[in-house]
Amino acid sequence: MSSLREEMDEEELDHPNASPEKRYFPESLDSSDGDEEGVLACEDLELNPFDGLPYSSRYYKLLKEREELPIWKDKYSFMESLLQNQVVVVSGDSKCGKSSQVPQWCAEYCLSIHYQHGGVICTQAHKQTAVQLALRVADEMDVNIGHEVGYVIPFENCCTTETILRYCTDDMLQREMMSNPFLGSYGVIILDDVHERSLATDVLLGLLKDVLLARPELKLIVICSPLLTSKLSSYYGDVPVIDVRNKHPVEVVYLSGPQKDSFDSVVRLIFEIHRSDEKGDVVVFLACEQDIEKTYELVCQEGSILNPDVGDLVVIPLYPKEKCSLFRPADETEKKCQVYQRRVVLTTSCGESLIWSHTVKFVIDVGLERRQVYNPRIRANSLVLQPISQSQAEIRKQLLGSSPSGKLFCLYTEEFASKDMRPLKPAEMQEANLTSMVLFMKRVDIAGLGRCDFMNRPAPESLMQALEDLDYLAALDNDGNLSEFGIIMSEFPLDPQLSKSILASCEFDCVDEMLTIAAMVTAPSCFLHVPHGAEEAAVTCWKTFLHPEGDHFTLINVYNAYQDTVLNSANEHCVEMWCHDCFLSCSALRMADVIRAELLEIIKRIELPYAEPAFGSKENGLNIKKALLSGYFMQIARDVDGSGNYLMLTHKQVAQLHPLSSYSITKKMPEWVLFHQFSISENNYIRVASAVSPELFMQLVPQYYFSNLPPSESKDILQQAAGHLPTETVNKDQEVCDKCPDATEQRCTIQ
Repeated sequence: MSSLREEMDEEELDHPNASPEKRYFPESLDSSDGDEEGVLACEDLELNPFDGLPYSSRYYKLLKEREELPIWKDKYSFMESLLQNQVVVVSGDSKCGKSSQVPQWCAEYCLSIHYQHGGVICTQAHKQTAVQLALRVADEMDVNIGHEVGYVIPFENCCTTETILRYCTDDMLQREMMSNPFLGSYGVIILDDVHERSLATDVLLGLLKDVLLARPELKLIVICSPLLTSKLSSYYGDVPVIDVRNKHPVEVVYLSGPQKDSFDSVVRLIFEIHRSDEKGDVVVFLACEQDIEKTYELVCQEGSILNPDVGDLVVIPLYPKEKCSLFRPADETEKKCQVYQRRVVLTTSCGESLIWSHTVKFVIDVGLERRQVYNPRIRANSLVLQPISQSQAEIRKQLLGSSPSGKLFCLYTEEFASKDMRPLKPAEMQEANLTSMVLFMKRVDIAGLGRCDFMNRPAPESLMQALEDLDYLAALDNDGNLSEFGIIMSEFPLDPQLSKSILASCEFDCVDEMLTIAAMVTAPSCFLHVPHGAEEAAVTCWKTFLHPEGDHFTLINVYNAYQDTVLNSANEHCVEMWCHDCFLSCSALRMADVIRAELLEIIKRIELPYAEPAFGSKENGLNIKKALLSGYFMQIARDVDGSGNYLMLTHKQVAQLHPLSSYSITKKMPEWVLFHQFSISENNYIRVASAVSPELFMQLVPQYYFSNLPPSESKDILQQAAGHLPTETVNKDQEVCDKCPDATEQRCTIQ
């Protein structure tokens, strides 16, 4: 018998809850049949039960590292709980190994019962985490990524039908439920990072309660931080909890009360740490992306005059959402560097799940974050500066739990932590726009899963606004169910307004151009953050892409120029150099290319009409605006004073065009604009805007939406514009407004 098998047997026999039958280990792991020669042969060539190949030497090296993880001692109690219960909650500190080891143990369980109920899927809140965990676990299991272990993230699928263990983002598992509502491909579902309280995770928590009733053989593992444990356990009916703790205590230093402008305190503390004799990397948690940029500039400025004898200071900005990447341990070349390098990572709340380095010895926490809170009455997000939760503060502290002598510096008082911080992070469901979620719930309601027992109920006002918007978009029928149009909209992994615009483009013969716009606004911004002093050069480059019709058309120009460069370049390096010279993000443009390809695949799969591209003609430009207005008629603003102060049509918020808008650069402000995004903040900016005419708006807007607009000067101007429309158009719109049995069917057609 193999040495690994002996080691497992010895540990199991010593365990107080050990089962003599060793039920949860796959039969293929135990090849001993009492024949001594067979045992010796197995020692010489131990096979991996997942792919049938001999284990590599790296497997045993990584196995020793895995055995040092805090969660390893709980393997047997976890496996027993998994065998005896349908739901198990795993609570643990950060970096204890729960996200990498629990899925592997579940894969062993599925293998032991010959995958009769399916494989394992593990959700993550961030796509970068899903990818990196899949890579790490494939390495630890000694299998190939994309075969036995894989990942599925938005617009990227690295799996096959034979994949045993999948990592995915929570929204991808949610989308899978549209075609596979009871998730019959899986025997174990793992919801990780539940404490992040993302919208998709909360929806899955509720829907899976019904799925578990329909599939008694299905196992659900919920992984969360300790403060959420009791709530989750009772939510599923007092299920068992496996609690894991890290080894090392952390020294916490409270310095002062929280300050909105804490840059000086942060920078001073960074250099005090760097000049000390204590080694180790530093992670700084700031409130928002703008704070990262400002702190980065300050640290770089002061670091440029730093005494070289104290070592190099490497500053790494780790941006939120799609812009961020993982912070990994230093590689071997960095470790062999003659001069000591201390790395300083500047991040926001997103970094709580993205710090993977065990070299972090210092954490600086400002105790504040800037959150997006959706206001359904004005259909806009507000950026609100507020204290982090106690659970977030604890997670940041736990980043140091695997490092002896770690220090957490809090730029707030202990009293502030106990009185002003909420115990748990607010659920996104109570702060977000719910239109996409309601569209999804209407879709799964077809399979009988629409009535969801949410852990935190969404605000009734937000639900009503979401239903109203879907009705305006013709996604609902008279009974409040999905219309045929709504079913097609739900096929696209996009905001419903953007999905509606794509479907409208089929009517207006501009699908090719609309797919490009959809891909460019879904991907991260293609315009790079410009270094100080290079603003003029960047604007000069960007002017070559500007289109007089607006930002949506400018994005098409950028994408087409990128495609021409790809076709005419000898290699990828030439493309990257072109992007660098034009101050464009090559990674963002690559992502837009991937997104566009998937959207085109959906168009072909559901057999929607696809016209040949005609970008540049006057008729095509008008058609693009019609398609955009079909989805974004609720996002219209008017320049009320001729100086660029735009008043929203639906409410009385005033905003300016973003400085990178083509109109801001050319100083030619249109009176009416359709915009893609707007947030209420210190700088109220409209992002991605294109000019529209009142007549075109009145031709395409649903009249029952227009009649519900509050009285205003803008509404009077639009009413006058309606008087100049052809008589048949006005009569047609009036018919749409009538509340007759056929009204919904009329609204479902693309006008």
